[in-house]
Amino acid sequence: MFAIVNIAGQQFKVRQNQELFVHRLSGNSGDKVSFNEVLMSGTEGDIKVGGSATVTVEILDHLKGDKVIVFKKKRRKGYQKSNGHRQYLTRIRISEIA
Repeated sequence: MFAIVNIAGQQFKVRQNQELFVHRLSGNSGDKVSFNEVLMSGTEGDIKVGGSATVTVEILDHLKGDKVIVFKKKRRKGYQKSNGHRQYLTRIRISEIA
């Protein structure tokens, strides 16, 4: 069974026991969080669009993503600017799709 769910403003196609990284969620490690905004769910042959399904996830840990370097330059002007960024992420496991 799969579901397409909206988690923290992004849409993910999830299956049970799948682990994925999403934008930082509020909660501690080990907490269970449920999402009601399921856009589509079902098995490969039977698909339901919308509906009242819920996806329950378990928060595994909070971490930071890889560093992204933003480098700006204007040629022949002597302008250079470098900036770095690391995104805050949460690793989750899909517990159940109901």
